[in-house]
Amino acid sequence: MPAKIHLYDTTLRDGAQSEDVNLSATDKVRIARQLDYLGMDYIEGGWPGANPVETEFFKAMREVELKNAKLAAFGSTHHPARTPETDPTLNALISCGAQVATIFGKSCPRHVEVALGISRERNLEIIGDSVAFLKKHLTEVFFDAEHFFDGFKRDAEYALSVLQAAHEHGADCLILCDTNGGTMPEETGSIIRTVKERLPGAVLGIHAHNDCELAVANSLAAVMNGAVQVQGTVNGIGERCGNANLCSVIPNLQLKMGGFSCLSEISLTRLKSTAAFVSEVSNLAPFRRQPFVGTPPSHTRAACVSAIMKDSALYEHMDPSLVGNAQRVLMTEQGGKSNILSLSRTLGFELEKGDPVLDVLSAAVKKNAALGYDYVAAPASAELLFLRHMPDKALKPYFNILRTVVLTSRHEMDPDMMVEASLKIDVHGNVEHTAAGGFGPVHALDRALRRALTRWYPELEQMHLIDYKVRVLSPTRTNIPDAAEENGTGSNVRVLIESSDGVATWTTVGVSYNIIEASLEALADAVTYKLYKTEQARWRAEC
Repeated sequence: MPAKIHLYDTTLRDGAQSEDVNLSATDKVRIARQLDYLGMDYIEGGWPGANPVETEFFKAMREVELKNAKLAAFGSTHHPARTPETDPTLNALISCGAQVATIFGKSCPRHVEVALGISRERNLEIIGDSVAFLKKHLTEVFFDAEHFFDGFKRDAEYALSVLQAAHEHGADCLILCDTNGGTMPEETGSIIRTVKERLPGAVLGIHAHNDCELAVANSLAAVMNGAVQVQGTVNGIGERCGNANLCSVIPNLQLKMGGFSCLSEISLTRLKSTAAFVSEVSNLAPFRRQPFVGTPPSHTRAACVSAIMKDSALYEHMDPSLVGNAQRVLMTEQGGKSNILSLSRTLGFELEKGDPVLDVLSAAVKKNAALGYDYVAAPASAELLFLRHMPDKALKPYFNILRTVVLTSRHEMDPDMMVEASLKIDVHGNVEHTAAGGFGPVHALDRALRRALTRWYPELEQMHLIDYKVRVLSPTRTNIPDAAEENGTGSNVRVLIESSDGVATWTTVGVSYNIIEASLEALADAVTYKLYKTEQARWRAEC
């Protein structure tokens, strides 16, 4: 049987210390439920009593029934001026409702003498007494040896004596912390082996920070050398450079290294959705290039696509569906007919290698890419381009923009820019003429376009723009006439627009000399994509 590695998630505590994360008690409860659904063994909720959010969270969690995970509360060893019985931190850990207590103590002599201002011997007493007191009230107590690796390098004997004090007083797991994130993986492995030799009966864990981009590597090295608990966060969020990313640790241990079990096969397929859920609730932009759970792995070069159509393992180290992800084949100027053939099958069209439409699509993709269209960043527009070139008119024209007028003015008494967009649109032979104001031309265009179409397509009320990017393209790349090259102001611009309907998100692209035209093209594609997907969903439901 593969060795079970216990997953200890500290997203709600250590992860929430990231400067761009601000979670409410409700947010934390929602994430805790998702982490439990994923199959985490332990969920560290925070420091009871540290602030109103933590207090409210632990109170709310009393009403939540976790099916897979145990709730852990975090705190410190007792204050040097108090006893364990009179220490508010230890008593809060006992009374908060958590099943597990995790306390940290100093394992580096310099921290003991400088930060705490006590003797080495007193520090050992505090650690032992704190663990023993908690064990009288809770079934599981973990000890985080703070700054352990730095302490080991300064004074190995003292660092080991700290672990021994916690172990002899009943700590269920000794977690070795690379608090400053400066340890190398080979050091981690060597030190773990030494600890195992000195404390053969101790259960060991690892808590790594990512200041050298090695938190995942150090976590793997620790497990390979005897650690059975890994602490980390979803997406690697955390203070400074973050914590060990459990979204990478888990599949590496379970799928790549062999011999280790973290989650069930079904739970593992929830990894990508969990990563996206935590990003959404934390109000963080997803890290698209994140291994395993980022934007689905893409392939662009024709040679690559031709090969993966025969055997995906030729250019993919694993099946992305194992972690709930998917494969993507993208259309770029470097792609060939194999890319288009693969995409056609993804979309449900069965084209053959000799089909004339492949030549038409390949020419269209390369022509547009030379003008500056980025179909890698805008897969929704790539799909629409494909559909528009299908011989059976797979994509019907939902509307046609006949005229666009954008007026911008600034009044001396009003520093705010006033923008109004006017659109004349043909919808199945019915001409709609609407206008809308906005904070800028794109905002005004977006409002005017959806106002004109909502009567015909009410589903557009659910849609909104969530991101807008503009890039000035090189004149030499986009074949701009020499007369228009001064200061780049005559260059083509590429506009990327990300839209959402509350369920899905999609990105479209527009390119033009005129930023208004490029924006309108991307907006029109965004609306068209929404209408097409809605129509598809209705058709499936009817079938």
